[in-house]
Amino acid sequence: MRLSVIGCGYLGAVHAAAMASIGHEVVGIDVDERKVAALSKGEAPFFEPGLQEILTEGIASGRLSFTTDMSAAAGAKVHFVGVGTPQQAGGYAADLTYVDAAIDGLVPHLAPGDIVAGKSTVPVGTAERLAPRVSAAGATLVWNPEFLREGWAVQDTVDPDRLVAGVPSEDGAPTADGATAADVLREVYHPSIGKGTPFIVTDYATAELVKVSANAFLATKISFINAMAEIAEVTGADVTTLADAIGHDARIGRRFLGAGIGFGGGCLPKDIRAFSARAEELGRGESVAFLREIDAINLRRRDRAVDLVSTALGGALFKKNITVLGAAFKPHSDDIRDSPALDVAVRLHGLGAWVTITDPAAIENARRIHPQLNYVEDRDEALREADAVIVVTEWDEYRRQLTPEHAASLTRGRIVIDGRNCLDAAAWRAAGWTYHGMGRP
Repeated sequence: MRLSVIGCGYLGAVHAAAMASIGHEVVGIDVDERKVAALSKGEAPFFEPGLQEILTEGIASGRLSFTTDMSAAAGAKVHFVGVGTPQQAGGYAADLTYVDAAIDGLVPHLAPGDIVAGKSTVPVGTAERLAPRVSAAGATLVWNPEFLREGWAVQDTVDPDRLVAGVPSEDGAPTADGATAADVLREVYHPSIGKGTPFIVTDYATAELVKVSANAFLATKISFINAMAEIAEVTGADVTTLADAIGHDARIGRRFLGAGIGFGGGCLPKDIRAFSARAEELGRGESVAFLREIDAINLRRRDRAVDLVSTALGGALFKKNITVLGAAFKPHSDDIRDSPALDVAVRLHGLGAWVTITDPAAIENARRIHPQLNYVEDRDEALREADAVIVVTEWDEYRRQLTPEHAASLTRGRIVIDGRNCLDAAAWRAAGWTYHGMGRP
C-alpha cells in the first residue's frame, strides 16, 4: 500500500521507516529541509536502536522517500499524521498548532476514500474537531495513537503490544465509513495482526484517552514509588527492597517501580500536564487532580539528588569536580527533552561546581542546549579527578560495565550518588566508596 507520513520527527521518521520495512511504499513529509535532506540520504537524525538499519534499507529499496513537498502525499491511500504536540508556552495545555497545520496542508491533496490516521498525542475531543475538515475532502479521519518507548521504538512499531483505531461512530458502533477505515488499517498492520497483536476499534474519544491515560498511569506508578522513597528516607527503610516485595503482587507488578530521580522526556511530563488542563476545560479537573501531585513528586526527586550531592560533599560545592554519568532522559536514546539528568547537572553547576557530563549518545544534543557545562565523550576521562560521581541515566556503561574498583582508580574522591538505584550498593561500599541511593539507607 502507498502511505504518507506527515511529520518526520521522532515518531514520524520511525513510523515511515518501519512501514517501509514491512513492505509498504512510504513518503515522509516534513517542513524541515535539513531533516529531510538527512533522511533522504539514509541518515538517522537522532539515535534510536535499529532505525539506521531500516532507514538505509528502505531508501535503498526505493520503498521509502522523504520530501518537503506536501503534494507528494497525493496518491497515498493512508496518510499518517505524527507531528509534535508540545506544551504551550506559559501553560499546561497541549499546543495543537502543528496538528492543525498538518491537516490543513494535507486536505487539498486528499482523494475520496483516503484515510487520514492521526498518531500524535492530542487532548480528547481533537479528532472530533478535525474530522469535518477531512470528510469535506471525501476522506475519513481515524485516530491511531502511538505507544512507542524510546530505545525500543522500532520494535514497538513493527511488533506492538496493541493497536488502537478510533473511528467515526454512532450509538457506540462504527459508521460505515468508520468500519471501512478500520479494515484499511488492518491491511496496513497485517504483519502484526497476523502475529496476534490485538486490534481494538473504538470511537475517537476512547482512542485519544487510551494514549493519555496509559501515560498518566505510568507516571503515577513511577511517582508512587518515589513518594515511598521520600518516606523511606526519613524512616531508614530501603525503597528498593520495598519495591521488590510489593512487586511480587501480580496486581501491582515490579515494572516501573524503580525509585530514582524520576521521569522526563518529551512525552510523560507534557502529556500529564495537558491531560490535567483538558480535564479542567471539560469541568472534570478534580478527576485527575492527583496528576498535579504526580508531577510535583517527580520534580522533587531532582531536588533530592542535588541535596544528596551537596550533603555528601559537606555542603560545599564551589569548585568541586562532579562527574555526571548520563545526559539523556533514559538509556538507548539521545533525547534530552525535560531530562532529569541535565536538570540535575545544571543545578549543580549553578551552585558553583565544576560539572563534567558524559553520555554514549546525547552529548551533542546536550551541548547545544547547555554549552556552559563540560562534556567529555570518554567515560573514564570524565571520571578523572572527580570529587563525586552521580549516576543519572542508567546506561549499561555505568550500571554493569563500570566496576567500583576501576572507578576508584580514576577519581579523587570516593563518593557516588546513585540517582537510579541501579548500582550494587554493597559492592561499591566494599570497594571503599561512600554510596548514597534514592530512598535507601
